[in-house]
Amino acid sequence: MTVNLIRPTDLPAGHRRTVHVDITIPRPTCLAGTFRAAARVLAANGLYQGGDYFPNALSDVHTPFASRPLSVVAALRCAVEGDPRSYSLLADEALMVLALRLEVDGEGPEYMDLFGLEDHVDSWGDAEGRTTESAVAVLYAAADASEVAA
Repeated sequence: MTVNLIRPTDLPAGHRRTVHVDITIPRPTCLAGTFRAAARVLAANGLYQGGDYFPNALSDVHTPFASRPLSVVAALRCAVEGDPRSYSLLADEALMVLALRLEVDGEGPEYMDLFGLEDHVDSWGDAEGRTTESAVAVLYAAADASEVAA
């Protein structure tokens, strides 16, 4: 004896339809979580090197930010707020911690204000030969270091 179950996604012809389900991804609440979330975004989409923090900043309004290649700065902001153009205290703190860990041409950040720290991290990410894998490794190392310090 067979039992035919009718599922909400089944159609009378026997084929299935796609059901859209919105799942909100929990946002990080600590530095380590922020670094790891940013690393996952970069690993999934790639590191963007260029003038802006993500490609087609003004012309492409349809592609979600979490589906684009991002710079390290944009990945940190996107991990916390979901938008690389949004500012938050957690993303700013993560940016500060990361900027103090990185060296560009043997130098630390030139200016210690938020824009100077952003520029320093962006310059590190834009260095010739920088790969997505190296950026992801640095973010995971920063996550581990922030847990040890805490």
